[in-house]
Amino acid sequence: MSDLTTQQRPTRQRSALLEALANCHDFISAQDLHARMTAEGTRIGLTTVYRGLRDLEAADAVDVIQASAGERLYRWRPGDSHRHYLICRACGSSRPVDSEVVEEWAGRIASDSGFAAVEHTVELTGVCAGCQPATE
Repeated sequence: MSDLTTQQRPTRQRSALLEALANCHDFISAQDLHARMTAEGTRIGLTTVYRGLRDLEAADAVDVIQASAGERLYRWRPGDSHRHYLICRACGSSRPVDSEVVEEWAGRIASDSGFAAVEHTVELTGVCAGCQPATE
């Protein structure tokens, strides 16, 4: 699943965290992931979940966004590529967007400005079709 298990001593908890995160289809907070894992019978501390998510982020194995309340949300990154998402502000569902366009835009901005080693964070939010009020 990730090089995380080879970078650190593999443990039952680390493996359970990787599996739980990979089974989430939308972004999830550390606290919600911990609650889900413990409800499913996994014995794991909240600190261990936070530490594991931090390690996954450092290994570029997860995408991370900041929720409107400031909480960090995590999603397993399928494959090796950095992704961008459109996230519903009402229900939290997400879908990937064409990252190539975002990466080209960021590269152009960096080149035009003369900056080097540019990093970026792009968060697109809206209200999905399922959460929009019905129009009459």
